[in-house]
Amino acid sequence: MDIKKLIGKHQLISKQIRADELFVLLSELKNVVANQVQGDLVELGCYEGTSALFFTRLLNDLKSDKKLWLYDSFEGLPEKTSEDDSAAGVAFKGGELKASKARLAKNFVKAGLKIPEIKRAWFYELDPSDLPDQVCFAFLDGDFYESIVDSLKLVVPLIAKGGVILVDDYQNLALPGVAKAVNEYAERYDWKVQTQKSLAVIRM
Repeated sequence: MDIKKLIGKHQLISKQIRADELFVLLSELKNVVANQVQGDLVELGCYEGTSALFFTRLLNDLKSDKKLWLYDSFEGLPEKTSEDDSAAGVAFKGGELKASKARLAKNFVKAGLKIPEIKRAWFYELDPSDLPDQVCFAFLDGDFYESIVDSLKLVVPLIAKGGVILVDDYQNLALPGVAKAVNEYAERYDWKVQTQKSLAVIRM
């Protein structure tokens, strides 16, 4: 499967992720599937489903039976904490980037794709029973410190050997809480964090 051709074939339905970032995500997913890593996919912070649509397309093209699980408050961003303060990030406020579960599902129907598992909740409201038993691929797009911490608390115990965690906005100066959360976990678990585009890539 040529990932660049897959991206070029379909429209990105929002500006929340760039094509070069999507290429990184899909490349990591392709490797996880090729390496037969156990578990399903989770995306915490899915907005209207731009990346989720491409995850589904790639899984279909690879004839993989892995499931995709999506999580979002559908209430927009939560309120910032002090860890998120940045002069460059004044546009990111509570309630911004609000989407709807119905719109997300409609985008899958419009694309002719099966609607994945969708859970509406703030990340701190989720518990392990809301996630698959094992995770091979996790994409975390929570924007703020507490959202990423809450996501990591859920996902880290479930990641299979050979799995990967990708965190959006790790190198985004407007959202410093993301890097702070990831770096705290990296120090605690002695992770090697690689960076590609704006993403943090942690391979287990």
